[in-house]
Amino acid sequence: MTAEFKDRLNQELNQFSIKLEDSQINQFYEYYEILIEWNKVMNLTAITEQNEVITKHFVDSLALIKSVEEISLNPYRIIDIGTGAGFPGIPLKIAFPQLKVTLMDSLNKRVKFLNEVIEKLELKEIQAIHSRAEDLGREKEYREKYDLSVSRAVANLSTLSEYCMPFVKPGGYFISYKSGKIEEELASAKHAIFLLSGKVSGVESFTLDGADAERTLVKIEKVNEISKKYPRKAGVPAKEPLK
Repeated sequence: MTAEFKDRLNQELNQFSIKLEDSQINQFYEYYEILIEWNKVMNLTAITEQNEVITKHFVDSLALIKSVEEISLNPYRIIDIGTGAGFPGIPLKIAFPQLKVTLMDSLNKRVKFLNEVIEKLELKEIQAIHSRAEDLGREKEYREKYDLSVSRAVANLSTLSEYCMPFVKPGGYFISYKSGKIEEELASAKHAIFLLSGKVSGVESFTLDGADAERTLVKIEKVNEISKKYPRKAGVPAKEPLK
């Protein structure tokens, strides 16, 4: 771990009042090194410069604390849908080790990368699963079993809600990480969210200290059990978003 890495991460996490132990900062640094190494042979991220990774991947992932203020205090079960290179799930697990985390991605190569990160960082109570949300969301072991479902995946909010809401237990939340202005997208997703037994309970917009891009967390509460109709078959939510 370099002093520059440590200072930058600590400084940026101040905006969320998150304090990390040196051992946790070491885990973030090792994560960064593994990410850069694997990125040479497979496309995990277009963001590779150290400070940009800190801001746009690590700190952005931990911004969830703005929407779930009590996240550091509870052993929540959390599933990260379309996790890619592990964002936001792995940063959340490092910063809040009491969380029980499931990472899901549809590409097996990425799941192999995630398993290497989990093993090298010696993370416990975290698993990486190779699946599609539409398939896993119908399995009894995962359906409506999570306190929180999160996603930084790029898809419209109607589609993302159909991917993520089936995993959330009634009383839990789906939180979508979004960039830019989202008023229009949110308005067009309202009915889909209703069909999926959800209601929007909070919209938190902010900018990260190290980047000028606007970020938004959309917090959707699961009100009741979801209809057995959802999620629809693999591929359908993306091609024909609920209206």
